[in-house]
Amino acid sequence: MKRIASFSVDHDRILPGMYISRVDGDITTFDLRTRRPNGGDYMDHRTMHSVEHMLATLLRNGEIGDRVIYFGPMGCQTGFYLLTRDLDPDTVKGALLHALEQVAAHEGEVFGATRQECGNYLSLDICDAKRECAAYLNILTHQKGGYTYD
Repeated sequence: MKRIASFSVDHDRILPGMYISRVDGDITTFDLRTRRPNGGDYMDHRTMHSVEHMLATLLRNGEIGDRVIYFGPMGCQTGFYLLTRDLDPDTVKGALLHALEQVAAHEGEVFGATRQECGNYLSLDICDAKRECAAYLNILTHQKGGYTYD
């Protein structure tokens, strides 16, 4: 059986940051690591879910919205995937930074936090989303280098 590309990266060497995971034609998969893999510090479900609601909504309604294919959490609880169509990494990073700032400053409830809008609406918390997004904003603001794992 063929090994998928994301399993060929040494996860013990990945630091928090934003990376290009793969490029398939005009679609780029970004690996948005909020935590170091295998470091023992993992996002709890409520935090992942809350960040997903906030960032997916803001990114899809922002400047790159028409080119966002997917935004969602990693099963390993160390970050998120963002798939975009035909965008350069600097543009994506700029839009992501703006969305993170918006979440950190958000006053109000988590987007889509009703029973009619979400299948697990009781597992959402704006404070968790704000805390996680503010921490990741700090990581991305200080990330050095390009968008590769090296």
